Amino acid sequence: MKPFLRYLTAASVMAAGLTTAQAATELTVYTAVEAEDLKRYAREFNKQYPDIKIRWVRDSTGIVTAKLLAEKENPQADVVWGLAATSLLVLKEQDMLQPYSPKGLDKLSAKFRDTDSVPSWVGMDAWIAAICFNTVEAEKNNIPAPTSWEDLTKPVYKGHIIMPNPASSGTGFLDVSSWLQMFGEEKGWGFMDRLHNNIARYTHSGSKPCKLAAAGETTIGVSFAYKGAKLKAKGAPLDVVFPSEGVGWDMEATAIVKGTDKLEAAKKLLDFSISRQANEMYNKGYAVVAMPGVAKPVKYFPENPEALMIDNNFGWAASNRSAILKSWQQRYDSKSDPK
Repeated sequence: MKPFLRYLTAASVMAAGLTTAQAATELTVYTAVEAEDLKRYAREFNKQYPDIKIRWVRDSTGIVTAKLLAEKENPQADVVWGLAATSLLVLKEQDMLQPYSPKGLDKLSAKFRDTDSVPSWVGMDAWIAAICFNTVEAEKNNIPAPTSWEDLTKPVYKGHIIMPNPASSGTGFLDVSSWLQMFGEEKGWGFMDRLHNNIARYTHSGSKPCKLAAAGETTIGVSFAYKGAKLKAKGAPLDVVFPSEGVGWDMEATAIVKGTDKLEAAKKLLDFSISRQANEMYNKGYAVVAMPGVAKPVKYFPENPEALMIDNNFGWAASNRSAILKSWQQRYDSKSDPK
């Protein structure tokens, strides 16, 4: 090949590579999804959109929410994929979300979307509260299995319970906000006062109490059903208990952060996040998903988990979040793990 032709060929290859690099878009995606699921989420998304790269920023719900609020004037995230709906309602109140109707929105259950005609957020799946009960540790300590939330206030459980801090954990917040709704505010705080007497410590992760119960470091971990079922399936000596009064719940949801300069790529992610393919992916770990008719039974879940879920007032929980957390921290934060 003549030198000039070799030069042209090399230049063409370089130009093609440059075009490919320029075509790739990187989305900064904030999430509270369990870390082990993120690679799977990105892999499935990239099967349809190989030219969009996801850069995950992951932490617990409370920390992600606080980070987003702190960045209000200078947003760093393009999309939120997997954060509690109650947190996204707080962001919506601050006018921080970009309304968008993703393709296929009409196929979702009405409870899994913002009520505006053009929603600011859309739901993915629901996670529900549960008690992870270590049967081996219980036998050692002669501790009976609880059947209700109220049971956890009995003296026999003193020092044997770990639960999440609601200021840092979405699971902790859904517990506290659901107890206030189930029992009423006065009785709800009274219940938490009695429960606090039996708490060994509060963690900053919603899944950690269940992990600690599975490892035998506590008898009872107040956590969420998905984690308990997953650990039990791996052989942990756990029973997943669904208290008789009903269980709090929240949904993981997705939204575009207002001000992103990658709006078209962000819209593609939202489209994928509510697709049937995505809902089938969520159902691998969650028994309740946004698209009716998709969910198949999850091992160690009750047959109809939706029947256990309280009538959760997400608007009330979001509007009162700051006041609830302030009161909780004043009362109980002394037993929280160091941050």
